[in-house]
Amino acid sequence: MIIDNKIWVAQGDEPCYLLLNQANRHGLIAGASGTGKTVTLKVLAENFSAAGVPVFMADVKGDVTGMAQAGEMSNGLRKRLGFFNLTEEEVHFGGSPCRIWDMLGDAGCPVRITISDMGPVLLSRLLGLTDVQQGVLNVVFRVADDQQMLLIDLKDLRAMLTYVAEHSKDIETTYGRVSSQSVGAIQRALLAVEDQGGDVFFGEPDLDLADWFACAPDGRGYVNILNAAKLINTPQIYAMFLLWMLSTLFETLPEVGDPDKPRFVFFFDEAHLLFDGMPRTLNEKIVQVVKLIRSKGVGVYFITQSPSDIPNEVLAQLSNRIQHGLRAYTPAEQKAVKAAAASFRDNPGFDEVEALQDLGTGEALVSLLDEDGRPSVVQRAKVLFPACRMAAADQDVIDQVLKEQASLDMKYGDAVDRESAYEKIVDAREKEAAEAQLAAERAALEKERAALEREQAKAAELAARKAEQERVRKEREQKREEERQRQARDRAVSEVAGTLLSPVFGKRTGTQIARGILSTWFKN
Repeated sequence: MIIDNKIWVAQGDEPCYLLLNQANRHGLIAGASGTGKTVTLKVLAENFSAAGVPVFMADVKGDVTGMAQAGEMSNGLRKRLGFFNLTEEEVHFGGSPCRIWDMLGDAGCPVRITISDMGPVLLSRLLGLTDVQQGVLNVVFRVADDQQMLLIDLKDLRAMLTYVAEHSKDIETTYGRVSSQSVGAIQRALLAVEDQGGDVFFGEPDLDLADWFACAPDGRGYVNILNAAKLINTPQIYAMFLLWMLSTLFETLPEVGDPDKPRFVFFFDEAHLLFDGMPRTLNEKIVQVVKLIRSKGVGVYFITQSPSDIPNEVLAQLSNRIQHGLRAYTPAEQKAVKAAAASFRDNPGFDEVEALQDLGTGEALVSLLDEDGRPSVVQRAKVLFPACRMAAADQDVIDQVLKEQASLDMKYGDAVDRESAYEKIVDAREKEAAEAQLAAERAALEKERAALEREQAKAAELAARKAEQERVRKEREQKREEERQRQARDRAVSEVAGTLLSPVFGKRTGTQIARGILSTWFKN
């Protein structure tokens, strides 16, 4: 509950209060499984909401939805009331105004961001690319910008990578060399992201973080619950989204200094997923954002089993600490317990190392910042119980939450696949294919025309040969006719000579005279 602008979190020898004006100094909720971290998370979240501070939290185990449903008095709670000096009449159960989101297209309002939103630098770090491969990805983004090809989803980025590889010779002089090996390595890295749900996560309409800064009509901040039950199996997408969210807020929110209360609070459950296997450069980015986002009025609270799950550079920024019990069965775990105990401002009343191993469920070592921003002396305390339900909400309550956020579903529900790099590249390829087909058709027509001309030439040549043959035939006929006429003259001469002239001039002389006469006659 909230008392004088401070959240009553736990009760030790003295009440443990989280001051709202110190809540943006970040925090840590740690402890072994079953020690009460989720209950502590709900206590803080519902009180931030009651103070008008919107909250984000990832529901990894499926029980955070209980934030939307009122809790109930139980025998266990009755036993704890006396410790907190509360009566049943003073306890008021109730749920918080909630909105349920989902990154993988299941139950909840879809959460999407675009490839362009992520940017080449952050995307390179999350994909674990080398410097050379990051340079290639920078070229891909630059070419896409210069050619006005939007990078919205994974198919856009894949198409753009292929396009740049195919035109590497053309772009080399302007953007630098792009090797097919680097493009192939990036494509393989994208396969892992796609297998984890990146094909659903990247797209439009993309998330407007202003929708997470909203308050309910009664003034309470909305508790934005990210359905993350499947995200523990897709840590790369989970880490990618969380880091993008922090980076975007850091880049877009104005400086507010030290406000009376945070503008927004993030709870990152299973925080080790944000750091396990992440490149060193990515951890450096997280450290930078966590250090600087405080001045934007944003508080970040990590929830994990052991403080050792979080890099020291980040851990050093978490000033409000609630440490539930730790187990020390191995030398490494014993070392972690000692390190966790040493991080507190010492309380001479008990041994922190022993206390950490002796804490029961719902108990914690608590050290929160005071009015001067100094860590308080650690107390062994019992955490208050939340007004909401400790377990997951009933399905009818979840259905009602989803019904009440219908306006968000109208805004984000249906994916939009507008013209972007993929469509433009496909259209260009289809245009090239159409032009190639047209060229092929033209070549085929030209081939047919040439064949027709050859056929026509052959036909003309054949006709010419036939005409020549006809001319030769006629010449031969004419010669034969002339020969027949000559032979006919010879026969006539012979007959005339034999009949008329031979008796007078003799046969030989008569024949010559007859030929001369007949020759003159035929000529005339």
